[in-house]
Amino acid sequence: MNKLFYIFVLFSFFSFSQQEIKKQISAILKDSTKIEAKSIFGIDNFKTLYYTTDNNSFHKKTKDTIITYANFQLGEITSADTFNPLKINLFYKDFNTVVILDNRLAEISKIDFNTIQPYKNISFISSAYNSSIWIFNQDYQYLELYDFKANKLKIKTMPVQSNVLDLKSDYNYCYLLTEKYLYVYNYFGSLIKKLINEGYTSLAFSEAHLFLKSNNKLYFLEKNESTIHPLKHPNLLIKQFLVTNETLYIYHENSLRHYQLKIE
Repeated sequence: MNKLFYIFVLFSFFSFSQQEIKKQISAILKDSTKIEAKSIFGIDNFKTLYYTTDNNSFHKKTKDTIITYANFQLGEITSADTFNPLKINLFYKDFNTVVILDNRLAEISKIDFNTIQPYKNISFISSAYNSSIWIFNQDYQYLELYDFKANKLKIKTMPVQSNVLDLKSDYNYCYLLTEKYLYVYNYFGSLIKKLINEGYTSLAFSEAHLFLKSNNKLYFLEKNESTIHPLKHPNLLIKQFLVTNETLYIYHENSLRHYQLKIE
């Protein structure tokens, strides 16, 4: 009986170890690009680069061309969401305004939340499906799903109790990082996961994983899991990081490094 027990324990430990090994991801340097940018907000599968420069212009750089959008009346671009290249969201926090661009960087819509009733004081925005965007209402401390074409609030979540650090989304999930917790919502606005924040300050995501940054270290969370794992990567300073499919991009000191993500 004792022998069977020990065999069972060893087998369970081996199985658990094998599962843990499958969740190891390493970043292997493949390439590096020199670029002078104030902030980099997106890179798509075709290596199209979306970034801002010191003059508060927004650029879309392909292999052959660079096109630019600028709205100097609105000041500095706080964030840009390029998840949907046909509906790029630029957020100007100082003016409480969102500008939505098409793939040629022409304006589709301009949302001035100062003029919308009831008034909304917005601190973060992110993409959603159709003509909607996720917005974080700073005054009430909750997420809202807002239809900018219909000027209609579709969803609002329960308030959170700590300062928001980052907000990212795709068509299925919305990730809200606060000083205390990481909240994961589905596209109905239902909370499906709440994890303690262990010092993470920003987010990025790919189709299968959510990536988090703490100081100059990166971590990953599988979408159907609740355990956050460290990502093996070289020690270096990280000003910004992005993920596109199986490629991790780290930007620092005008150098954009490309890393292949490898599951071990």
